[in-house]
Amino acid sequence: MQIIVLGAAAGGGFPQWNSNAAACNRARGGDPAAPARTQASVAVSGNGTDWYVLNASPDLRQQIGATSELHPAHGLRSTPIRGVVLTGGDVDAIAGLLTLREREAFDLYATPRIHAILDANPVFEVLARDVVARHGLQLDQPVELAGGLRIELFAVPGKVPLYMEQGAGMQAVVADETTVAAMLSHGERRVFYIPGCAAMPDWLKARLDGADAVFFDGTLWADDEMLRAGLGTKTGQRMGHMSLSGPEGTIAALADVAIGKRVLIHMNNSNPVLLADSPERAQAEAAGWIVSHDGMRMSP
Repeated sequence: MQIIVLGAAAGGGFPQWNSNAAACNRARGGDPAAPARTQASVAVSGNGTDWYVLNASPDLRQQIGATSELHPAHGLRSTPIRGVVLTGGDVDAIAGLLTLREREAFDLYATPRIHAILDANPVFEVLARDVVARHGLQLDQPVELAGGLRIELFAVPGKVPLYMEQGAGMQAVVADETTVAAMLSHGERRVFYIPGCAAMPDWLKARLDGADAVFFDGTLWADDEMLRAGLGTKTGQRMGHMSLSGPEGTIAALADVAIGKRVLIHMNNSNPVLLADSPERAQAEAAGWIVSHDGMRMSP
């Protein structure tokens, strides 16, 4: 199995277009310790020929251009992208679908609930249904893909997308078709992609135990980091994301779980792990975590 990180940052990317924060200015200025990152997505293949994109970020066109494995190789128009898999309905997971509107055939996989979000918005009809096949995946049901890959979606704790929230208060955290994880397998290899997760129940730890690689929600270092930095009014929990640090954080929660490679994905521009010279980066790496970057390649 081959995996390419197309984008490693959370919504808005790094640097975020309207952020004047110090870290974003370091990235904008080309600081080698603060390399820019586009919004979270990975590409996966079981044979190096047939590729599947997990989440269509708003930066997808740029990401495809930067990734030679995803370039057309046959005829006047073609693509090695056989399908796109959605793990949620947030803007940073679905907006890139509009990039793929040039009547090129591929399969679109998501839960029925996420498909319903696309169906309700006529702009996504630019993905002509006679060309792009929409497949509703039931939770906990493995599906065979090209190149010997199998995919299985399962619910993780999360909340509805921001644009679907009701009221300003804390939204319900539930485990249903709205926020899901993707388990990809090839032979005996198992890789998990979980860019959004609000909690770490025991059943989820048990499911991740023995994985060859886990790409996990790295949105924030501390639950209140955006509040303290004056960058927002919401905590990580309010946004539906675990934080990395602290006794209830991801690093502590997965410390005793057997995982081959543990990789942070979907990191907000406020998260100091994006900076190679930060003490938080050193702490995460000392705990065995890899801070992903655009273009990172891995064969679990």
